[in-house]
Amino acid sequence: MKLIPIQILRAAAALSIAVLHGQHEAGLLQPSGGDASRLLAFFPWAAGVDVFFVISGFVMVYASRTLFARNGAVGVFLARRVARIVPLYWLTTTAYLVLALAAPTLLNDALLSPGFVALSYLFIPVARPDGLVQPLYSLGWTLNYEMMFYLVFAAAIALPRRAAVSAVAGALVGLVVIGRLAPLPQPFAFWTEPILLEFGVGVVLGLIRTEGVTLGLVPRLALGTAGMALLAAQGDAETAGMARAIGWGLPAACLVAACGLGADGRTRDDTRLARVWAALGDASYALYLLHPFVLRGTRALLQGAGAASTTGPLAFLALGLTIAAVASWLVYRFVEIPLTRALRRGLEPRRSA
Repeated sequence: MKLIPIQILRAAAALSIAVLHGQHEAGLLQPSGGDASRLLAFFPWAAGVDVFFVISGFVMVYASRTLFARNGAVGVFLARRVARIVPLYWLTTTAYLVLALAAPTLLNDALLSPGFVALSYLFIPVARPDGLVQPLYSLGWTLNYEMMFYLVFAAAIALPRRAAVSAVAGALVGLVVIGRLAPLPQPFAFWTEPILLEFGVGVVLGLIRTEGVTLGLVPRLALGTAGMALLAAQGDAETAGMARAIGWGLPAACLVAACGLGADGRTRDDTRLARVWAALGDASYALYLLHPFVLRGTRALLQGAGAASTTGPLAFLALGLTIAAVASWLVYRFVEIPLTRALRRGLEPRRSA
């Protein structure tokens, strides 16, 4: 069963990241029209990633609640995660690679080396020539963390639920402590960043939910309001390391708790607006991966049509995000779902009668 408020929060997190990149594209739409990249500087839109990480920890526990301590749980869990993450990421990475090969002057040659490309497909972090630890398709840096978290979770899922959550949270804390105590080479430095703690907070919240602990409307509204207020108070100033894990991770945890610990346990979308947002939440992974293509294409079309000068930054953002949302749902419905189902059938261990 899906928790509709969590699905809606997924949609909001994906849109937040799209807004971040959309502001950059709006600035390129009219290069002489001012700094549109600061158009919506009142909010840390990049924190959508942190919300995703807390959600991921929460959902892994909630969705796996019948797998803990079962025979074959490790294989089933990993098969489901690979089937969910790999197909669409490999497709978008391949699309980006094709574009890069078609216009090689847009990228450093080192990014097109076979070794770097292979590591990008395999979710193994490596430093680029500019020092950033990002794969070929840069948005994949978050998936490098996700896949590492899945391996930690898979290693513990054979345990009873409470023991498994304790083991996962403890392992994530231990990795971060190791990373703070000694300088490590890549990819180990990447895999010990404090942002991992956000998955740990998520698994604890997921355990709380699966243990039947829920909150009423008033405390959830208070948590949601506090989370948004704490994020808004920080503006769009960049942050990293422990400062990010605390400054953005804790508000993200408030939002996930507000959406995931509902006493009503709502799993149906009761209104048309909720259905729209829940559908976008279903397509949030596609939206996250595809929105740069859509926003860049929208800007190119407007410039090609000579409409750039008459399209303001806010109008461009509204148009680009709408197109991205529709395109993402279509890709989710007609590409992501069939590929995920097909791969799960091939990878998931067959259940005995």
